Amino acid sequence: MENGIRRRGRNDDPEGLTIEDTRDMKPRRSVEGFHWDIWLLMTAQNWIFDFGRPIAALMIPEELFPMYLPSVGDYFHMIYNLITPFCILKLFERSHTKTSSTFRSLCVITFVMGASIHLVGDSVNHRLVKLGYKLHLSVRDNPMMQSLQPRGLVDSFVLLYNYDEVIGHLMWYIPFFISLFLYYTGCFLSYQSVDLVRPTFSWWILTILSSFYYWYLVTEGQIFSVYFITFVAMIGLMVYKRRKQNSQLDINGRFLLYSFALTLLLVLVWVIYLWNDEALRVKYPGLLYIPEPWSYYTLYLKQ
Repeated sequence: MENGIRRRGRNDDPEGLTIEDTRDMKPRRSVEGFHWDIWLLMTAQNWIFDFGRPIAALMIPEELFPMYLPSVGDYFHMIYNLITPFCILKLFERSHTKTSSTFRSLCVITFVMGASIHLVGDSVNHRLVKLGYKLHLSVRDNPMMQSLQPRGLVDSFVLLYNYDEVIGHLMWYIPFFISLFLYYTGCFLSYQSVDLVRPTFSWWILTILSSFYYWYLVTEGQIFSVYFITFVAMIGLMVYKRRKQNSQLDINGRFLLYSFALTLLLVLVWVIYLWNDEALRVKYPGLLYIPEPWSYYTLYLKQ
């Protein structure tokens, strides 16, 4: 029949379609654009619920949050532990390429467990700061600990410190950076693909805000090695993709790469500024000397 009415033929049978045909029939979602919703949420909650939680814990009157109950900073940490894995999972959904779902799940599960361990240790440590604990000194060198009886209690606080600053940080930050790198691997497009998105002024502002947060993460978390290995791997992958596969980074991949590059610059400025500080050198000996901002605060800024 004519008049725009077409008989169903053999080629119209869905069973006769090839994989490429069925793939073309599916609606395609544009993934080249900048993920403003995810990156804005992630950056804002990083600044408020991670960077801002110790500040809030110190500034809010103790009468509202007694020492024996969770502080406002603890509640901030709980919210961070919920929002960050959500953002990571949403980034995975929008990646150009899909990695192993099992590996992605293990990264997110380990991240949540490490951040939760850190929550408990950090909560107790911030209460110790209010009682006179000096963050620029080691646990055993603190005057508070030297007068503690019985002496075996000091070992308990050393264990708490290890859960907070060592185990918690490693289980938190290693899967976090692995997750970002996994997403980054899916941020490459062929040069034939048209990427209409160009960096805007607001994009650069968000990149700078993100890099300042990563500076805080690297210095306060004492995870420069984890960050630097990730950054080098990102640069290496970009060079390989460009030369061997004729691919380029999309706007989201450039956001991550530029944020990490600015972070390295900020860390170098921070280290140079405090390079000759004798007091901080005692706690951070060796060539890899990166003082924690909160140690600097308790040493020079806290009244």
